[in-house]
Amino acid sequence: MTPTALKLIGFLPLFAFAQVAGATDSSQPEALARWQADKTVILDAADIELKTFKWQARPVIIFADSPNDPAFKRQLELLNARTGELVERDVVLIIDTDPETRSALRTRLRPRGFMLTLIGKDGGVKLRKPFPWDVRELTRQIDKMPIRRQEIIDEKAAARER
Repeated sequence: MTPTALKLIGFLPLFAFAQVAGATDSSQPEALARWQADKTVILDAADIELKTFKWQARPVIIFADSPNDPAFKRQLELLNARTGELVERDVVLIIDTDPETRSALRTRLRPRGFMLTLIGKDGGVKLRKPFPWDVRELTRQIDKMPIRRQEIIDEKAAARER
């Protein structure tokens, strides 16, 4: 799977990002459908509610006060480097780089500057980091979760049946 959407974000200004990732989507089923169609898409937090992805995906939300924040740019680079591992674990990437908008996610999670937040498929906050995190550490954290462990068991059982 090609991480086109992820790669584009690092090279486009924020207004162009809104067109690439559909930041203006106001329908929650559309946001879920867009992620299901392309699991490398990055969604804008402005119109996202976490309940949309409950039991479907593991949201990773990246907050920053500006799209030019060095920590934000570094986090996107780290995520771009290993996109396949995120796709394999049903991760949906959501960004919020506009504190003025006061998105529902920003209001709920109250970041101060840069923050990476991992939400489990059950909708609970599993991790908060005030600095960029490598995909390797992020996937290790995900792989420790009970739901992910069951997914791994189910995948192995399905592979044996083939």
